[in-house]
Amino acid sequence: MLEIVTLAVFLLGGWYWVDSMRAREVAVDAGRHACAAENVQLLDWTVALRRTRLRRDDRGHLKLHRTYDFEYSDTGDNRLKGSVTLLGGDLLTVRLEGRGEPLPPSPTYRWH
Repeated sequence: MLEIVTLAVFLLGGWYWVDSMRAREVAVDAGRHACAAENVQLLDWTVALRRTRLRRDDRGHLKLHRTYDFEYSDTGDNRLKGSVTLLGGDLLTVRLEGRGEPLPPSPTYRWH
């Protein structure tokens, strides 16, 4: 019985790691495209996971809700904050500090 539980824990951990890497790739790509659309520079070409929690989608299914932070510059001398929010495999929002409303999600940002 212990072997089955150990195997299940490793499989769940492996699934979570792979899913997190896919989500991170989507977040980086969404941040890069948002910065290009706003003619600003994505700094460090990376995102940092700020929060992960379980949330329900529109159909009531539990999914991972992740928020990633990144930094961008509009002048080259400053660092402004941005964020990307994902629910499962769907991009919910991309926000750029000081740029008004969140950018609408693109249907091209999805995996599964």
